[in-house]
Amino acid sequence: MATKDILKHILSGEISATEVLESYLKRIDEADPETNAFIQVLEPTARANAARADCLLEKGETPGLLAGLPVAVKDNICVKGAGCTCGSKMLENWISPYDATTVRRLREQGAVLIGKTNMDEFAMGSSTETSAYGITRNPWDLKRVPGGSSGGSAVAVAAGMAPLALGTDTGGSIRQPAGFTGICGLKPSYGLVSRFGVAAYASSLDAVGPLGQTVWDCALVLEAVAGADRLDPTSSARGRVAYTKKLDGNVRGLRVGFPRELLQGVSAPVKEQFDKALSTMEGMGIIVEEVSIPSVVHAVDAYYVIAAGEASSNLSKFDGVRFGKRAPAEMLDEMYTRSRGEGLGKEVIRRIILGTFVLGAGHKEQYYLRAAQVRTLIKRDFDKVFEDFDLIVSPASPDVAFKIGEKIQDPLTMYLGDLMTIPVNMAGLCALSMPMGFVRSGGLSLPCGLQVIGKPFDEQTVLRVGDSLEQEIGAEIRQEVRAMRRKLSPVRECELVD
Repeated sequence: MATKDILKHILSGEISATEVLESYLKRIDEADPETNAFIQVLEPTARANAARADCLLEKGETPGLLAGLPVAVKDNICVKGAGCTCGSKMLENWISPYDATTVRRLREQGAVLIGKTNMDEFAMGSSTETSAYGITRNPWDLKRVPGGSSGGSAVAVAAGMAPLALGTDTGGSIRQPAGFTGICGLKPSYGLVSRFGVAAYASSLDAVGPLGQTVWDCALVLEAVAGADRLDPTSSARGRVAYTKKLDGNVRGLRVGFPRELLQGVSAPVKEQFDKALSTMEGMGIIVEEVSIPSVVHAVDAYYVIAAGEASSNLSKFDGVRFGKRAPAEMLDEMYTRSRGEGLGKEVIRRIILGTFVLGAGHKEQYYLRAAQVRTLIKRDFDKVFEDFDLIVSPASPDVAFKIGEKIQDPLTMYLGDLMTIPVNMAGLCALSMPMGFVRSGGLSLPCGLQVIGKPFDEQTVLRVGDSLEQEIGAEIRQEVRAMRRKLSPVRECELVD
C-alpha cells in the first residue's frame, strides 16, 4: 500500500497508528534477518510514538504531517536514549542524550521512530560493506550490495520494513542506494535541512535527506524536516515549503539538459533505460537537450581530497579520551593508537590518513586548495548551464548493484562509481534519485536510477518533474517491487507493506 494511502487510513480512523506499526514490526522480523538493514529496532520508543498519535487522533487533533507513519533513521543521526554507532565499534556503547533537529521535527510531526539503520562506517563507503555490524544485503539479490553509505535506510524502505527513512548524503550516499534498491531518495540543497545532531563526515558536503517508496514520500518528509535551525550555523534562513502541494504536474515547457560528461562509463543497459526516460520526458512536453559541464570530470579527484581533509578534522575527537572506545594502555600515545586501531575500520583509517596528508604542511596548497579551486569551477559550470535550463538529468549510477566483495578490495574502482552523484554535493545543488527501469543481470531483474538535479533550493521543481515522470513509468516498477518483496519473504495479504 502506498504511504499516502496509509496516511489517509490513519487520519480517517480506519486503522490506528499502532496497527500500522505492528504490521511493520512483523515485516522487520521477517525480512531483516536476511537483509541486516537495522542496527537497532526501537520497539518501546516506536510504540510510545504510535500511542501518542492515536491519542491525539481520538481527541480530534491532527498529530502532524507524518501522523503515525513509521520512519527509520540512519545510525549517524542522534535519537535521544538510543545508540548512535555510526556503523563503528568506536561508538558501540554510546547513547545519545538528545535528539537531532531532524528527529525532533519528525516527532513534532507525529512520526513513529521505528529503528536505527545500518551504514558504512562513519558514512565512508558506497556499499554498506564497511559497517562494523555486518553487511547489509540488497533485497533484489541478497548476494549484491544495496549501495551506501545509507544502505540500511534504503533497504528498510525497499524491503517494506518502513515506509519512510532518513539518510545522509556526502557524495551520493542517499541517491546511489536509492537507485540500487529501486526507491526514491532526495539529496536536499546544502543548508536546507539542519545537520545538528548528525555525526559529521565532511561538513561542507554533508546533507540529511529522505528516502521513500515514491517521490511524494520524499516531498512529505522534506516538508516535515526542512527549515532554518539556530543550532546549525550552516542552516539556511529560508522558510518551510509545502512541497507536496507543489506536485501539480505542471512540467510542459521545462528545459532539461543531460551532460555528456556524466554518461561516460555508463553501462549499455543503463544507458538504454536512460534514453527511454528522456523519450518519456519529451512525450510529457519537456524540452530535452545535450549539454556540457566540462569540469565534472575532475569532481571525483577533488571530492576525495576535500572530503578526506574534512573527515580527518571531524574524526580527530574520536581518540578514546573525548569520544569513543578507549583501549587500555600505559602511555598516552599508545592509548591513542590502540583505541583508534581497535575502534576504527580500514576504510575510515585510510581516509583519515589521506586527509591528514593533504592538510599537512607543504601539501595543503598543492592538494586541498587546488581541490577547492576545482570545486569553484564545477559550481560555475553548473551555474552556466542553469542559465538556460531548469534541470539536469543523468543516471544515478553507471551500473546496477554489484556483488558483495566485488569492489571492496579496490577502493579506486569503488570511488569512481560515484562519478554521477559527487558533482551535486560539490556544487551545493539538490538532486533526486528515482527508479527509471530495470536491467537484466545474472538472470535477475535489477533496478537502475535516474538522477534529477536542480538549482540550489529549487527542490519543488525537481520533485514536480520526478512525480510527473513517476506517473508515467511507475506502474511497472510498483509491480516489480511487490514481486521482490514476496520473493524475499512472504507478505501477508492483510499486511500494509504489500
